[in-house]
Amino acid sequence: MTTYTDLNTSERILLGPGPSMVHPRVLRLMTTPLVGHLDPQFLTVMDEVQELLRFVFQTKNEFTLPISGTGTAGMEAALCNFIQPGDEVLIGVIGYFGERLCNIAERYGAIVRRVDKSWGENFSPEEIEAELKKKPAKLVGLVHAETSTGALQPMDEIGAIVHRYGGLLVLDCVTSLGGLPVKIDEWDVDIAYSGSQKCLSCPPGLAPITISERAREVMHERKTPVANWYLDLSLLDNYWGEERTYHHTAPITMIYALREGLRLVYEEGLEARFARHQRHAEILWEGLEGMDLTMHVPVEYRLPTLSTPRIPEGVDDLAIRKQLLNEYNIEIAGGFGKLAGKVWRIGLMGYSSRVENVTLLLAALEELLG
Repeated sequence: MTTYTDLNTSERILLGPGPSMVHPRVLRLMTTPLVGHLDPQFLTVMDEVQELLRFVFQTKNEFTLPISGTGTAGMEAALCNFIQPGDEVLIGVIGYFGERLCNIAERYGAIVRRVDKSWGENFSPEEIEAELKKKPAKLVGLVHAETSTGALQPMDEIGAIVHRYGGLLVLDCVTSLGGLPVKIDEWDVDIAYSGSQKCLSCPPGLAPITISERAREVMHERKTPVANWYLDLSLLDNYWGEERTYHHTAPITMIYALREGLRLVYEEGLEARFARHQRHAEILWEGLEGMDLTMHVPVEYRLPTLSTPRIPEGVDDLAIRKQLLNEYNIEIAGGFGKLAGKVWRIGLMGYSSRVENVTLLLAALEELLG
């Protein structure tokens, strides 16, 4: 007879592109007793989660809530609710997750026009406007923090440009929300989504999303039903809004976890939190460069949450990562797509962004590469 022992996984130091390490307070909160998903106590928790998400997104959008699903569910919801067959969609592709935006939009019948740049670069406002001058688009999708490359997409002026040509701006904030400024209202972003498992220091399983009133009107004026019932935001709005109409059984424990992760952000303060991520990233960059490792992304638009040093010639990518995991208990990731075998991806996000983690990783790499 087969026996199954108690689960006893290692407590890894997660310094890859996600998930990041879950804050101990969040883990403790996940033992909180369940209540029903329409229990008055849980409805209060829902309200508080929405308030805290508005704080982190830096928005007043009424429609701000966590979707039950990972960051990719947020990405799909951000597209399927606004795309009807034949709609023109412009996607800026600077890495793997721009590619995924294109793929999802095509599956919902959009006419996707992609504009590509090298993996590790970003777009200027002038480049976006030049594309819209050629032909307007109903949606313009960009990745704010490209997890595959470590590049940051500056957002100043882009929202105004997209609206000038009659479009809605969609922004992927999966690797930025809670770790660097995400200014939804100031940037005039219409639809933005993220994930719980990175800078918010929670387990994977929720996708925060926020929708502007402009986008909300477009959503409610569509002529055909949303092709994805589970991710239909108008139905989710009825559950998270005043009506509290049943849609699905909410992942109650995950909502508890997100509330605590967001409460940690609120207690630390946005500016202090952003400064912490930047400070630890700079320590990492300085240490890597001291080992003659070249960073893939120029410092002026390098993510503090996800760094991509180039793998030196002659170094076995997988062997180094296996040694880090087996000998030092540290997880980092390799590149993929066009950067497979060319870079390492090192995440310093949320609870993982601590100076002791940076110091240990640098010491381990120096030992292994020396």
